[in-house]
Amino acid sequence: MATSTTHARRRGALLHRIDVKGAPYAFVAPFFVVFAAFSFYPLVYTSWISLHRVELATLDVMEWVAFDNYVELWNDSRFWNALGNTITIGVISTVPQLLMALGLAHLLNYRMRGSLFFRVASLVPYATSVGAAALVFTMLFERDFGMINWALGAVGLDPVDWEADKWPAQIAISTIVIWRWTGYNALLYLAAMQAIPADRYEAAAIDGASRWKQFTHVTVPGIRSTIVFTIVLSTIGATQLFGEPLIFGQGPNGVSGGADNQYQTLGLLLYEEGWKNYQMGRSATVAWAMFLLLVLVFVAQRLIRRLRSARTS
Repeated sequence: MATSTTHARRRGALLHRIDVKGAPYAFVAPFFVVFAAFSFYPLVYTSWISLHRVELATLDVMEWVAFDNYVELWNDSRFWNALGNTITIGVISTVPQLLMALGLAHLLNYRMRGSLFFRVASLVPYATSVGAAALVFTMLFERDFGMINWALGAVGLDPVDWEADKWPAQIAISTIVIWRWTGYNALLYLAAMQAIPADRYEAAAIDGASRWKQFTHVTVPGIRSTIVFTIVLSTIGATQLFGEPLIFGQGPNGVSGGADNQYQTLGLLLYEEGWKNYQMGRSATVAWAMFLLLVLVFVAQRLIRRLRSARTS
């Protein structure tokens, strides 16, 4: 009887120890399983494909070429054109977008009538599908019957061929991105602003700080981490830009980014190589080039941040 009681106690102690030590791993295990299946494995497999010559019709037939795909991509003018377009579209869409989002959040942070309505309304563009948004803006920027050219003609300006020319096309695509993401980033900034203690503003007002100085010396430093977060998100989104330029092209030119590749991004080049030219090895190489580009951007950002902190200290 004593022996069975001792075994039961040991068994209970063992189960308790397993429960205490193993439960945390059991709770986080689903995340790692999903991450391994849908993120880590595709990342590794894509890197493996990039070292082979693989066609879309025969994915089971691979020819080892080592780093030849990367060398060809480095010498391909289309890659550098797509990289330049991705950077320029990213800059002219991200910078105005975040500045407008910061100003909109600052306005929504004040008590005013209908503030809840404006906060909900700012999310409508984000909730709209990229296909619907791109189609609407494509009609607005249409050369012959678009509302934008009609407005330009009303003030005596010549119509603009928004799709055929490089900079007008990139500005039009950036407008779609700005419209879709400004409200989303504004709500992120608003949530961060509301977490700033009110006594900071009271102390600044007592010291005679104007609304603008309160914004620059209290609000912006208080949400600095959120600003960095939105910059990171916007950089990733700009690098992966795909739907807006694809639909803006209205047909075969959408994949190639226009007749002269004037607005082809890295995402469009990846799609063109894999699903139009059937070269999955080169498509995977473009994907890894996009990943390495993001890594370089984030490393440069960290280095700049460390240099600034070192100078400050």
